[in-house]
Amino acid sequence: MPPSTRVPQQERSRATRARLLEATVDCLVEHGWAGTTTTVVAARAGVSRGAQLHHYPTKAALVTAAVAHLADRRAAELRTEAEALPAGPQRLDRVIDLLGAAFTGPLFVAALELWVAARTDRELREALVPLEARVGREMYRLTVSLLGVDERRPGVREAVQATLDLLRGLGVANLLSDDTSRRVALLHTWKRQLAALLTPEPGPPMPAAPEPGLLVSATPDHAPATPDHVPVTPDHAPAVPERDR
Repeated sequence: MPPSTRVPQQERSRATRARLLEATVDCLVEHGWAGTTTTVVAARAGVSRGAQLHHYPTKAALVTAAVAHLADRRAAELRTEAEALPAGPQRLDRVIDLLGAAFTGPLFVAALELWVAARTDRELREALVPLEARVGREMYRLTVSLLGVDERRPGVREAVQATLDLLRGLGVANLLSDDTSRRVALLHTWKRQLAALLTPEPGPPMPAAPEPGLLVSATPDHAPATPDHVPVTPDHAPAVPERDR
């Protein structure tokens, strides 16, 4: 095939995949797991059923690809938004507000639909577990980076993980009714406590921290030890080095 025609075809394929992934997330948010069929997604994306099957042959492959796509995009958006945040004491408050918005947006709602469905759907669970492990690690590292903290210090990892767990829980509480007032009050208190936990104390420099590994999942349970342990929404308990316990 001549190179002049190959590029447009590749671009069309990318555009088709993007439409399918965006439509999948929209369907998960609006119709839930049960109502998100591949036929409905293809119709919403404006692509043929054959094109949908060509790119994503199973429902599990389609929905996990959609969540991965949106997670990558949202992480990039968070980094861009964080560039405009002020330095100094106000930064922590603004970072928590940014992360809190991530746990009330479409990605969180779509992911929650998958976490719940994966409890009884083995095919979905097998596709979702590695995705959750990756997204969890990236969310943890993004939070450390945005806060500008040194995770080698005792207690910092636990404080970061507790922050993500709290935001996740508040996101779940907000699903059925507007929980804004309670969320704002709780986060105000947590911001003050977190600032105290993350403030360095005078002392010798800490040794280099080991690779965090599967510290966190952006899901309600934490990266399971085996594929049969299923998370229930964006978390997972961090693996704490012996010296930090």
